[in-house]
Amino acid sequence: MFLPFDFFFTLRLRTQAAALVLAACASGAWAIPTFDEVRADFKPSDTLILSREGEVLQRLRTDATVRRGQWVPLADVSPALRQALVLSEDKRFFEHSGVDWRAASAAAWGNLWNQRTRGASTITMQLAGLLDGDWRQGPGGRTVAQKLGQTVAAQVLDRRWRKDQILEAYLNLVPFRSELVGIDALSRTLFDKAAHGLDDREAAVAAALVRAPNARPALVAQRACGVLRDMQQPTGAKAARVECDALDLFTTAALQRRAFDASEGVAPHFARYLLRQRDKDSAVPERVTSTLRAPLQRFAMQILQQHLRELRGRHVEDGAVLVLDNATGAVLAWVGSSGQLSQASEVDGVLALRQPGSTLKPFLYAEAIAERRLTAASLVEDSPAQITTAGGLYIPQNYDRQFKGWVSVRTALAASLNVPAVRTLVMVTPDAFHRQLGAVGMPLRESGDYFGYSLALGSPEVPLLHLTNAFRTLANGGRASPVASTLANGGRQGPVASADAKPRFTPAIDPRAAFIVGDILSDGNARARTFGTDSVLATRFWTAVKTGTSKDMRDNWAVGWSERYTVGVWVGNASGAAMHEVSGTSGAAPIWAAVMGFLHAREPSRAPKTPPGLVRAAVRFGPGPSSGAGGPQPLEAARDEWFVPGTQQPLFAMDSIAGEVYDTSASSQKTSKSAARAPAAPAAAVPARITAPASGTVIALDPDIPPARQRLQFTATGDAVQWRLDGKPLGRGSRVAWLPWPGRHLVQITDAQGQVLDEVRLEVRGAGVVAVPPRAGAH
Repeated sequence: MFLPFDFFFTLRLRTQAAALVLAACASGAWAIPTFDEVRADFKPSDTLILSREGEVLQRLRTDATVRRGQWVPLADVSPALRQALVLSEDKRFFEHSGVDWRAASAAAWGNLWNQRTRGASTITMQLAGLLDGDWRQGPGGRTVAQKLGQTVAAQVLDRRWRKDQILEAYLNLVPFRSELVGIDALSRTLFDKAAHGLDDREAAVAAALVRAPNARPALVAQRACGVLRDMQQPTGAKAARVECDALDLFTTAALQRRAFDASEGVAPHFARYLLRQRDKDSAVPERVTSTLRAPLQRFAMQILQQHLRELRGRHVEDGAVLVLDNATGAVLAWVGSSGQLSQASEVDGVLALRQPGSTLKPFLYAEAIAERRLTAASLVEDSPAQITTAGGLYIPQNYDRQFKGWVSVRTALAASLNVPAVRTLVMVTPDAFHRQLGAVGMPLRESGDYFGYSLALGSPEVPLLHLTNAFRTLANGGRASPVASTLANGGRQGPVASADAKPRFTPAIDPRAAFIVGDILSDGNARARTFGTDSVLATRFWTAVKTGTSKDMRDNWAVGWSERYTVGVWVGNASGAAMHEVSGTSGAAPIWAAVMGFLHAREPSRAPKTPPGLVRAAVRFGPGPSSGAGGPQPLEAARDEWFVPGTQQPLFAMDSIAGEVYDTSASSQKTSKSAARAPAAPAAAVPARITAPASGTVIALDPDIPPARQRLQFTATGDAVQWRLDGKPLGRGSRVAWLPWPGRHLVQITDAQGQVLDEVRLEVRGAGVVAVPPRAGAH
């Protein structure tokens, strides 16, 4: 038969076009990446935060568009899943060269006769589509060009890759259901286990999801039942005992499970903080090796939760713990919340702004010592004060409205007395103290004048991170440097340094003043007046520590350091609600002591070396303003003390100048090294009258001082008087001590015949204390 020329010309054009299409597809297929390149480009949707020992501390989701776990090697995939996948998707996977031509022929023949047949797409061909989006199936199916390209790519893959590499990559890249991609995300989400632990039923369900990722549970269970029968076919009789009804229930339950949490581990707040510090233009890392110590992190979390459970009933549920390495600034532990005990567990207590209370006092006294306004032995007056400000009179008070009279700076700081701190701030000025706080890493939003003299009592808000690092400045002799959170190549990540880089220290506090303050905060004898010698703050190794409590018991702190570590602890409520009966030694201090004990279980801590430029000299103190039975007694015991050269003197005694009101004029600020002002000369004695406290006094129990040590002194003129409290005997003599108890009380003095000579009424307040009448005569 003769064919016209046009027929041959048309056939030739079509052949050339097909050849061009095939060549184009082949060129794309030859550009397939290697297995190592695919493995290197794999990015989980989560970032793993590792400890310095290499242990996973936290898994944090960083890609919200997909749920992809870690890359799982084929050896770590259960044999059941490998068998189920091959039986379900590609029975001749280990026999063909990327394309199952026998299955392709059967599919073509079935299509010719409109018969429904199994698809001919192999695992290798599907992987080619996953590696190159150009060959991925669209809503309307694949085009001829896509099918040709996928076929060529599959053969190229089979030549370049091993079968185990193809199967491993496929298992890690294939979408299973909804946002779940890869076998790790699937097995952890639906079955709450790693891929190596999947059994036959779970493997059958996983294989069924490959073919129908978003099918109804009943259809998935039906296909899984068929896969399970194929898996058990070699066992003969067992194949007939596949319970498809039971598998339907199992599949429905599995598809509803979401066991793979978005974030899991023991350092969630630190993980988020760490990732925020990276360069915003850089890719999210798959793994980050942090500075945290895994055993320490777990212990800090455990002891925080344990202690808060012990405080149950005192309206406290939140806390935070931070541990820094003194030399490098490395973050060794970061517990931002009490976890399940908290109603606001997402709030990071390490970064939250809270009032630091008395924990700012060490930096105030350090500034006063550096300016040579005070020494550790200088006498400061703990007595009522009225300080003139632009807004009126500022009248600082101790929480219990008690005053200790003349005390040394060592005692005032160690015992955490408020009024001496305010008097010291008057000398230093709020602006100078504000600059000092900024130098140690606590920049405040407002100026020093904004806070005024309340700055001495911790009125601004600072995070535990900055406060603890500021105490680390004291531990390093007044040198400040940023904290470090990673061990990444000695570089820097934003404002946070890497721990393997040498820290850049900047002078922030006079090293001599920093040493003296540390010596005071480590002095158990100076602390004993408030906290006792057996306080939880007394460690068996050298430490320096300061507690603090903010207004209304909203925040409780304990921050201190040893030779190598600085530990900061905050306890309170994320909501800002007040705690009940949580003092400086019952709130944060026990946690601080436990963490310090853990750090130094097998590691000593020695006192720091004395910096150059300090003088140690013997000092003694003059007598107090009142005489006891044995005559005048010295204000404090004689001792050796540290001084900045030129400020030392052998005797510290009160001036003879009288003054009832503390004057803030320039002349009054010319304070001697002994004292700022002496108390007023006593008025003429009035027989049988109560001289202290005044009637109408309101006493607030100090949350930073153990209640048993907050005794109130009652004084009266005359020695032959007897005291009564609420009609019951209290004591006799011109002075008696009473342990305050919440409530309204009537204090009376009587003569020997019981005749009332004078009386005053007072009120004692204590947050969260149930007012129960005290035992008569208790004091």
